[in-house]
Amino acid sequence: MKAVILAGGHGTRISEETRFKPKPMIEIGNKPILWHIMKIYSTYGINDFVICCGFKGDVIKEYFKKLTEPWKVNPVETGLETMTGGRLKKVKKYLDDETFCFTYGDTLNNVNIKNLIEFHKSKKTLATVTACHPTEKYGILKLQGDMVVEFKEKPSREGEWVNGGYFVLEPSVFDYLKDDSTVWEKEVMEKLSHNSQLSAFRHAGFYQHMDTLSEKNYLEKLWQSNKALWKVWE
Repeated sequence: MKAVILAGGHGTRISEETRFKPKPMIEIGNKPILWHIMKIYSTYGINDFVICCGFKGDVIKEYFKKLTEPWKVNPVETGLETMTGGRLKKVKKYLDDETFCFTYGDTLNNVNIKNLIEFHKSKKTLATVTACHPTEKYGILKLQGDMVVEFKEKPSREGEWVNGGYFVLEPSVFDYLKDDSTVWEKEVMEKLSHNSQLSAFRHAGFYQHMDTLSEKNYLEKLWQSNKALWKVWE
């Protein structure tokens, strides 16, 4: 099975880093976050990757020319301004008309990919999304009068579920993709859900995207303190 990874956005909210490289190439523990994502998939036997490049895609292409991991990596130019669904549409010809994995180049979690794929096959829908609990962006204060009586740093909103990436898709999802302006998270996921073709694999474990410098620093802190729960490989 192949995995498609979106890696073409501008990463404007973490411009401190993306002046020099695309967001998926920002390093956690001296390795690009893209490498971490691919290591997760590789742990479950998925070693064939299609990378949707765009902004500063040459940095990604150069990196994989030198990489020694036992992976097949195909970095594909998908345009500077193409939307997420449009990028996926542009790599259709590389996917052999088979079930495939699909995710973002800036999100880490410790979902069991094998179980995710088995769940997807059992549901017989066109798409399965990994549903994760979001965390609060800021710490939560519980107040009594002028006193803080409880503080929780980035607590999980356990009653809510969000799109955690890490999809499994059938080739027929390409029927939902129109052109470069197609946004996967809007019209595609909305139509799939409306047609009862989008299953949710609940994942209550670790989940964290990297959209800002503070989130990058948080992931780096976890890595350096040996608390990187997404490290499912040895």
